Amino acid sequence: MNRKLKLWELNRSSIADFKQQEKFPIYLILDNIRSLNNVGTFFRTADAFNVDKLFLCGITATPPHREIHKTALGATESVEWEYHEDCAALIEQLKSEGVIICSIEQTEETTFLQTLPIENGKKYAIVMGNEVDGVQQAIIDASDHIVEIPQFGTKHSLNVSVCAGVVLWEFVRFYAK
Repeated sequence: MNRKLKLWELNRSSIADFKQQEKFPIYLILDNIRSLNNVGTFFRTADAFNVDKLFLCGITATPPHREIHKTALGATESVEWEYHEDCAALIEQLKSEGVIICSIEQTEETTFLQTLPIENGKKYAIVMGNEVDGVQQAIIDASDHIVEIPQFGTKHSLNVSVCAGVVLWEFVRFYAK
């Protein structure tokens, strides 16, 4: 029999230890995310995948908020985050610091996630767009890569927080080797 582990047996870091540990060189940028439940899920996913920082931009809500905390399950305390009103200005700043910008979107010319060339020694910012309109065109224009997750069903997109989990896993697989 393969016994299910109890939470205390998982040996997870404390919040204090997590804040001190080396993070993967990944920023997650939320471009006008409407759903507070999605925002909370992004926090929890960023914690799970050891993301360096979460940037909340535009209309994206910020903690503290009951609806964010409901899905974040405490990750608003462990994940470093900043709010920026202007996502395009943030992208410009990060690019000037040598960060590679990857917008997750469907455009005329995309790179499929599994073929994205991730390089050691580089820092990446992954931009997730609004649930209805996606990533702003100005952000797409400023991006180094437009990344698409291949899909094989009838729907045109994934929930944005689910999409983040898929994309972050691909990056973490590279870094956690």
